Amino acid sequence: MSKHHVETERKYDGTTLPERLDRVPGVATAQNAEPQDLDAIYYDTQDLRLLRRHITLRRRTGGSDAGWHLKLPRGDDVRQEMRLPLAAGGPNDVPAELAGLVTAFARGTNLAPVAHLHTRRAQLLLRDDRGDTLAQITEDRVAAQILDAKRVPVAPPGDQAALAVNDTAGDRSEGAAGPAGGTSTEVSGWTEFEVELEHGTPTLLNRIETVFADAGLVRSAWPSKLSRALGKPRSSEDCLAGSSRAPAAGSAGALVMDAFRAQRDALLARDAAVRSGQADSVHRMRVTARRLRSLLKAHRRLFERDRAGPLAAELRWLGRVLGRARDQEVLGEELVNLLDAVPAQLRQGALRGRLTERYAESYRQAWQQAVAELDGARYFALLDGLDAFATDPPLRHRANRKARGYLSGALRREQRRTMKRLDRALHTEPGPHRDQALHHARKAAKRARYTAEHAQSHIPRRTAKRTARFAARLKKLHKVLGTHQDSVVTLQELIALESQNTCSSERHAFAYGVLYERTRHTAEAAQKHLPKLRRRAGRRKLTRLP
Repeated sequence: MSKHHVETERKYDGTTLPERLDRVPGVATAQNAEPQDLDAIYYDTQDLRLLRRHITLRRRTGGSDAGWHLKLPRGDDVRQEMRLPLAAGGPNDVPAELAGLVTAFARGTNLAPVAHLHTRRAQLLLRDDRGDTLAQITEDRVAAQILDAKRVPVAPPGDQAALAVNDTAGDRSEGAAGPAGGTSTEVSGWTEFEVELEHGTPTLLNRIETVFADAGLVRSAWPSKLSRALGKPRSSEDCLAGSSRAPAAGSAGALVMDAFRAQRDALLARDAAVRSGQADSVHRMRVTARRLRSLLKAHRRLFERDRAGPLAAELRWLGRVLGRARDQEVLGEELVNLLDAVPAQLRQGALRGRLTERYAESYRQAWQQAVAELDGARYFALLDGLDAFATDPPLRHRANRKARGYLSGALRREQRRTMKRLDRALHTEPGPHRDQALHHARKAAKRARYTAEHAQSHIPRRTAKRTARFAARLKKLHKVLGTHQDSVVTLQELIALESQNTCSSERHAFAYGVLYERTRHTAEAAQKHLPKLRRRAGRRKLTRLP
């Protein structure tokens, strides 16, 4: 089982560290630590899919944390690191646990050694007046070998063209045997500096950067040692940015595609969390798939149908795959929480345990089935489709419209669609038909809410405030409609549970009855709130953007 660690660090280029770092506000002492010799083999696909996503996978010997390391980006300066011991796999055998966490990026392509880096590290520990380490500053002298001569990049400006492992500048060795087989070429060597927080805060990180800047050190353009060694590969989206196919800044197409790419990246990031069984990960990934589908459906007028339609259909399939596990998770939580309504003298621990075990097992089976689907060709094809859509969006001419004018119309359409469905449901006689109509209204409200939320970071502040107000009201409506739908599903499940337990005690039967009545009351209470929420969310001025 891997150990998880979140690291916050920044890289710098320069010649030497500034003196008297113990004078940085908040720092009491600066103490040298033992130098380290680190030897690491880095792994990627042939076309460097991990590197393009700023993901690092390596096997490192030496130092205090020798072993396998997988680093996933989690925001500016922050990466999540998973660690396994060296024994988890040999130099040519990536551990299955780590390989599984990058499946969404490798997509069935083999992971192989791509570079060998040797680092001589000097360390300086910044401590507070209690002796706690606030941050670690390192000076790394790096020598890099590329394990495939075809990948030799042009040396980045400021780097030595070649630096052998013994730090003798000017040596250059081509065709030498690499540590993991194949051929290698000595291509680069450089010195870099890192600041990694331990118990310090981002404020300390900024203070150190100010001191570094005064000493001539600047933030490195390279996100990792591997990217510096191999040369940062240009993604297809980087190429698109300067082409005539890219939507104009401030256009409807740019607004929608920025939101699409952000959600695509979120989906890829959440894949690893689902595979490792992290709490709430299935729910988050399912929501992301739904947000992507909502973008394609709500803005379908901007896209060519022959590409947007099939992609939306596959996202719906993914949502259903993840939904099987999520539904069991929600049902289990709902029923166990509802048991608190049963009088204490009739509440049996056996029933709580019975329900907890039943739905935990159901969730586990559905989760395993979902992960199996995530290892399949259909899922990989969907991810390829999302990448292709992000790289070469099939935008129609109307995507060139100004974003604000287009968005006002799009929000109004989504608002009308939601209110029409809700009105139809509220005028339907109580019963299964109304429940189904309210379920359709819930889905419409969700899409309208997502449409508003996606746009907020891409429009002027004054316009964004009104859009945020619209989104907030749709969120309340969506939440109440969701409560009603969850209650409908729970009622059906309670009937099924009682029918399946013919030998249950009278106390269990009574408990199920109490749960049923409480759930029915929740559904009725949700419906009573709908007219007021409909009036607030249906006001036309919410979609008239200034």
